[in-house]
Amino acid sequence: MVLRILESVVTSPYFPSNYVLHICIGLLSLYVLRVYSQGRKTDRERDLHARVVLVTGGFTSTGLTLLQVLAERGAHIIALTPEDIEDPNGRVAILVELLRTTTNNEKIFAEQCDLTSPASIRSFCTRFLTGQEQRLDAIIFAHELEHIGSPAFLSSTKHSINEEHRDAGSLATFLITTLLLPALLVAPVERDIRIINVVNPFYAAAAGLPFSPAFPSISGSSPDKQGSMLLSEGRRSLQSIILNRHFQRVLDALPTGAQVPKTEEGTSAVPVVSSKHQKSNIVAVTVCPGFSRVDTIAPLLNADWTSRHGFSKLGVFIYLTLHPFLRIFSKTPTSAIQTVLHALCLPTPFKVLSQTNINSKDKKEAPSPIDTSQLDMPIEVLRPGALYRECAMVKLNIQVSAELQQREQELKAERSKSKGKEKQKKDPKSSAPLQEEVLDIADDGEYGGELAGRLVWEKYEESLKTWEKNNPAPVTVEPKPEPPKPKDPNASPY
Repeated sequence: MVLRILESVVTSPYFPSNYVLHICIGLLSLYVLRVYSQGRKTDRERDLHARVVLVTGGFTSTGLTLLQVLAERGAHIIALTPEDIEDPNGRVAILVELLRTTTNNEKIFAEQCDLTSPASIRSFCTRFLTGQEQRLDAIIFAHELEHIGSPAFLSSTKHSINEEHRDAGSLATFLITTLLLPALLVAPVERDIRIINVVNPFYAAAAGLPFSPAFPSISGSSPDKQGSMLLSEGRRSLQSIILNRHFQRVLDALPTGAQVPKTEEGTSAVPVVSSKHQKSNIVAVTVCPGFSRVDTIAPLLNADWTSRHGFSKLGVFIYLTLHPFLRIFSKTPTSAIQTVLHALCLPTPFKVLSQTNINSKDKKEAPSPIDTSQLDMPIEVLRPGALYRECAMVKLNIQVSAELQQREQELKAERSKSKGKEKQKKDPKSSAPLQEEVLDIADDGEYGGELAGRLVWEKYEESLKTWEKNNPAPVTVEPKPEPPKPKDPNASPY
């Protein structure tokens, strides 16, 4: 039937038969552009059975696609949502049941946690840390992927509301990471733990400018001084990238805890990785999925008619008008999650060396110290603290603002004056003085170096205190206990 219709069209006198070649070249060009725009697909696979993955932002379009591919690989999923999970007819309950049925994976659960409320975040983390099962193999922060804000002529909300939503999302990532970190540090050192922060692609708008960490809605600064909406989005993404890189520096500097397992000389155990390549079994990376049609373009045009914050009719019109082009030049949710999967499935340097040693034992060879030059082989490994986009590592040249550089010089001058006068504490059991333990964090120069990372970390801590102060936990009044009812002598004791 299809061939007959095609034949009738081609043989029609109205068909431009002289331009058949041009039409074919045009269609082929559009196909090539679409394939190129979808980006690279990961060629990595990993068995995720019995591995617990915590996911935020899992009930968006891209988030649901991510939940599906994780469930298909057997992962035990905990998805956070601010919606009611007790209602069996609610949206979340229906989606969870649908995922369980289609993937044959019953280990998919939803937990209530409002990422705009620090009290709700602390409540969830307390429940998790006091529960029977505290295992975590990966945390995927996907809630920061969604673009926040739109141009003034398309916006249906005030600029300050967008700033509050933007800052709350970043602080929620920081708060969850710090609260769950104790559970990660006490995990077995052989466990491969990954923290993946997903950001939108507008970090490029702020990467070339002098960087200075800021939380406008928390600090009370004027939105006009913060620049355009795209620049604000870029600062948010860039801060997340720098924070994650510094978080990895802190993990690598820990003297004990989340370190790779050590071995004794002459044993057949897996040898320790050189500290040059990997120092901790906890790896934190940042992932940018690129321009997603549903999580980047639609919110940018305020064309998401399912949003609880409202939408713009003009934005919907522009979105539908540009939809054929967006189909070609923007990513689908399946294409957007490829880099996230790449960072989740890519082996770490420790795993590469472990596999090399296992292969040598299969050949009954005597175990010997593995030369770390093996990492210079053409084997792609996950780089701790790096930024990944299109399934490849990205390097950023971040310039710290002159104001922050001057502040750092003043601090160095103060430290040089007080050199030799170390602060000491007295041991209550003896008269020997104890020096304050300070982490020695090396400056690798990546993503603004240790200076940018430390300043961002301090800004997050300062803003987190203000955020929690401005959003206190609601006071709940416990009902008075009812007086006991008299026992019925004829009632069953069971």
